[in-house]
Amino acid sequence: MSGVAEAFAEDGPLARALAGFRPREAQSGMARAVEQAIRDGRCLIAEAGTGTGKTFAYLVPALLSGKRVLVSTGTRNLQDQLFQKDVPLLRQALAAPVRTALLKGRSNYLCPYRLENVVDFGFRAGFSEHEADQLERIRRWAKTTRGGDIAEVDDVPEGSLLWRSVTSTAENCLGQDCGAYDDCHVVKARKAAQEAQITIINHHLLWADWAVKTDGFGELLPEADVIIVDEAHQFADTATQFLGVSLSTRQLGELADDTLIERAKDAPDMGGLADAATLLKNELAAMRAALGEASRRDAWHSVAGHEAVNTGLRRMEQSLLALAAQLKLASVRGKGLESCWKRCDEFIQRLEAFLAEDTEESVRWFETHRRGFSLSRTPLDIAGEFARFRKARQATWIFTSATLSVSGRFEHFSRQLGICDADCRRWESPFDYRRQSLLYLPAGLPEPGAPDYTRAVLRAAYPVLKASGGRAFLLFTSHQALTEAASILEGKTEFPLFVQGTQPKARLLEAFRASGNGLLLGTASFWEGVDVRGEALSCVVIDKLPFASPGDPVVSARLEAIRRRGHSPFAVFQLPAAVITLKQGAGRLIRDVDDRGVLVLADPRLTSKSYGRVFLDSLPPMRMTRESKAVRAFFADPQPAVSP
Repeated sequence: MSGVAEAFAEDGPLARALAGFRPREAQSGMARAVEQAIRDGRCLIAEAGTGTGKTFAYLVPALLSGKRVLVSTGTRNLQDQLFQKDVPLLRQALAAPVRTALLKGRSNYLCPYRLENVVDFGFRAGFSEHEADQLERIRRWAKTTRGGDIAEVDDVPEGSLLWRSVTSTAENCLGQDCGAYDDCHVVKARKAAQEAQITIINHHLLWADWAVKTDGFGELLPEADVIIVDEAHQFADTATQFLGVSLSTRQLGELADDTLIERAKDAPDMGGLADAATLLKNELAAMRAALGEASRRDAWHSVAGHEAVNTGLRRMEQSLLALAAQLKLASVRGKGLESCWKRCDEFIQRLEAFLAEDTEESVRWFETHRRGFSLSRTPLDIAGEFARFRKARQATWIFTSATLSVSGRFEHFSRQLGICDADCRRWESPFDYRRQSLLYLPAGLPEPGAPDYTRAVLRAAYPVLKASGGRAFLLFTSHQALTEAASILEGKTEFPLFVQGTQPKARLLEAFRASGNGLLLGTASFWEGVDVRGEALSCVVIDKLPFASPGDPVVSARLEAIRRRGHSPFAVFQLPAAVITLKQGAGRLIRDVDDRGVLVLADPRLTSKSYGRVFLDSLPPMRMTRESKAVRAFFADPQPAVSP
């Protein structure tokens, strides 16, 4: 094995082993900084612009360190890429015989026990013929899989409701009492992680591990000397999902269904148990109706005084208590029923925690969907909790992303996590943005709150789309604007439309690439983690500056908490968070040294408000214009981005 500096040298092992590898100062500089942070045990916050090669910049020193390392990513897709492609490539190039492991959350692994339950008793719970076909495919795969990762199954959609029935959760897992424990894919994956030097995980699993520790239930992850957090701009938001309390119709409905299945197996004579499970499902439906319209996300105090809501909540709680009483009696009949009893008791405790009086440290809120709802209590500040996390882990923390700074400063990111002892470093993208791209700020648009704003954005963008020949992402800050834009464009443009939600994301992107001249309309999930290189994407249109909605209950409560501390919510939270999100969206445009394209930022506040400068100063150094003729000239220029 060689050292980090040698690995990235012009005649080093990476250059010898990887076709097309070229030394990049930013990449080798970041790698040296990561190496030093690991050696000195210091926290590092590292922003690396698109194209820097940050993945290799942290993986190489991790592989060569000889230390136990957890690498946490924001998505399972990046997990798979690191484990299946990047790590094996580097391990071979560096001749580094390092044991590695991939570890996901338990809901990503087949549960043999629950599969057997579904096969033997599930159809009594009302599975359809279509689900029967999917179940048969899963059964065939279950006989051959070694790892049990459901991502291996291509012909059963990831969103299929059947997966919930054949995977486990922390609540419904039987643990060592399970009859299929020796075949448990989660146990095998965790054992492999315990034996590995490098383990690839995700932010959800990392925070879930801390939540389990604080509850006194042990740990999910192995101890580590170093924790590298990639896509670190998502890390704080992920924390709120695990540090608060939540309860949903999905969790409670699955408890009722599992109770019915376990009763059919071990307590068919206990009719009261079936009645209690059915009553819970009925009360959940009644509570959903009491909460009113679908797709609502609001503070709990907005409905807390409604008689129908209070009645529904009381009856739901009573039905949970009644089910717990029946399950306690039945728990001696089988481990599955005992597990259901413990789950029911846990859910009762969560409901009690949700119903406790409001505090200044958290916010209670609810969300409704077409058939379900969720109740949540979310902490407003995670800095203190993360300080305890760091102290408990006793590891070197390295945070990296392409978007961590605002106008070159890292206060927003470090403040969220309460980090005050980190080395903060930035490495610019190697792309020639002045040559490869153009920033277009169309003139004459109305204020974003105007009723015809979306139509005006499309009108301003149309000459750009004509000049680019389609090949564009149109990114919106709300589903409402997306729906309106799709309605306006449908049947009125010569370019094929690809609209988020009309088909799975991966398939939508594949169809967009294949079209050669498509327009893809998307919201939040397309602002980041999407990589379309080459001529298929030559224009990105962003309708508004992506300020978080102050009407969101969690955002509203956070703003009020900042205000109580005597600070400006806009300066401390709203503006920097919007800058980070805009940087992510803008980053979809130039993904390679040969890419060329135009970024259209339609929001007039970029030039009419003083804070517009903060956004512009945080973007890559693109040439800027307000003239559509400059856009046409850019696309008419046949000169390649990089001279031969």
